[in-house]
Amino acid sequence: MSPILEIQGLFKNYGATEILKDINVSINKGEFLVLVGPSGCGKSTLLNCIAGLEPISGGSIRIGGQDMTEVSPKDRNIAMVFQSYALYPTMSVARNITFGMQVRGVDKATQAAKLAEVARQLQIQPLLNRRPGQLSGGQRQRVAMGRALVRDPALFLFDEPLSNLDAKLRVEMRTEIKRLHQDLGASMVYVTHDQIEAMTLATKIVVMKGGVIQQIGTPHEIYTRPANTFVADFMGSPAMNLIPARAVPAQEGSMIEIGCESGESIRLHDPRVTGLSGDILLGLRPEDIVEAGQRHGPLVQNGSVMIEVVEPAGADTFVVARLGGKEVTSRLSADTRAMPGKTLDVGFDLSRASYFSPHDGARMG
Repeated sequence: MSPILEIQGLFKNYGATEILKDINVSINKGEFLVLVGPSGCGKSTLLNCIAGLEPISGGSIRIGGQDMTEVSPKDRNIAMVFQSYALYPTMSVARNITFGMQVRGVDKATQAAKLAEVARQLQIQPLLNRRPGQLSGGQRQRVAMGRALVRDPALFLFDEPLSNLDAKLRVEMRTEIKRLHQDLGASMVYVTHDQIEAMTLATKIVVMKGGVIQQIGTPHEIYTRPANTFVADFMGSPAMNLIPARAVPAQEGSMIEIGCESGESIRLHDPRVTGLSGDILLGLRPEDIVEAGQRHGPLVQNGSVMIEVVEPAGADTFVVARLGGKEVTSRLSADTRAMPGKTLDVGFDLSRASYFSPHDGARMG
């Protein structure tokens, strides 16, 4: 199967400033690609390059096997949903949705059929005669999505479409977009700075920083095996704990020593990882530091920590201790008896551990 979207060796410069640096990524038909990263990382610029709204400085973009370098945005067989909705204020919802088809000369019967179909999919039938000014933010975003859907394009492009909505509406619209993707089997590229959106929507994630791709993978791969400390810290809420430690080669694997505030050390043995020596960063997600006895196995090893902060959060309780001179968060059950100023025996689940270089942040194991 040839990719529906293929980007090879793409560069984008503004004068002498490089914005995108050697971007290589592709998706197959029906995949949901999410570009995620902090503000200024180049993700929206990359989306605009795919759309043809920005010329590229080097490399190539192919959609459906066709080189798009000299192809105008209107001829790229794409549909774009913007953060700002970009609706015509004087037109009804129905006219906003069908206007593009009218401009392209689509007959009225087809327009009506397409309008009825997307109105049903997005549950906006009662809104068709209203104007955008009479709609809520969530309703406007549904209309913007409807305008894209009637085009039946090869590729849907979403530029932070939910960032103007409140938290509850964002969750609802996220579910709507996920359902649309599943129902349509459409190919989608979606830009967001919200790692929760990225994890819940994507079949494939591209994590970007400073115009450079840091990692490409499924949500599971990105979460469980981050390529470096930037990805480990950016993806996940709370972020992965990056605990300064020291590795000593053992007869089997490595011994990991973590300094504690008491002056003693926690010693953990990981038989799976060889070749570690000297200063490292031990990466553990908050849910992989549990109360002693609650998770079992040879790679769950115990240590005692002094609790600094306890944060009840409904179904979970976040407990903060200090290890290796850094704050470390564990996600415990709501009924934990952990108390500030008291020690707590915890289990470190090394089966889910990652190891990074403290010098360049690269993954070591």
